[in-house]
Amino acid sequence: MRNWVRGLLPAGTAAAAMLAVMLGGGAPARAADDPGYISFGAGVYDMLHNNTAGEVTAEYRFSQKLWIFKPFVGAMGTSKSAFYGYGGFLVDIYLGNRWVLMPNAAVGYYDNGNGKNLGSHTEFRTGAEFAYRFDDRSRLGLTFHHISNAGIGKDNPGEEEMTVVFSLPFTLLK
Repeated sequence: MRNWVRGLLPAGTAAAAMLAVMLGGGAPARAADDPGYISFGAGVYDMLHNNTAGEVTAEYRFSQKLWIFKPFVGAMGTSKSAFYGYGGFLVDIYLGNRWVLMPNAAVGYYDNGNGKNLGSHTEFRTGAEFAYRFDDRSRLGLTFHHISNAGIGKDNPGEEEMTVVFSLPFTLLK
């Protein structure tokens, strides 16, 4: 059953985002709607397998867009000394005034430290965040991501992670 869940969850994330847009339940954010964000998260790494560890993340999410895509850069570390530095793109899909779905994809450099060997230093991350947006535009969300080397390495075990994320608008830090 775990293999079935692993295969379904990343595809389900993208399908949910597309369905929300097609049904008119949300619309991509306008550039003026939100500033850049500094985001911090904590959660569980490799949650569906036997190499579970604690995880912390930090990201900068740009306010500028390329069509509907916003770039972001980040870093993740685990309690087993794994490190992942990455960059990619996300889309803000508003579901009403307060709820935001953010499907995203990234590529980056991974070092397993004392943790799970993912089969390559080049790893791809796909997933989504579902967040509540407060009046000051800060956000509190839950993320689910899958990281794997997409078959470019000899082994490709992959891992799934879930984090709670707080995103602070960069404008509040000035």
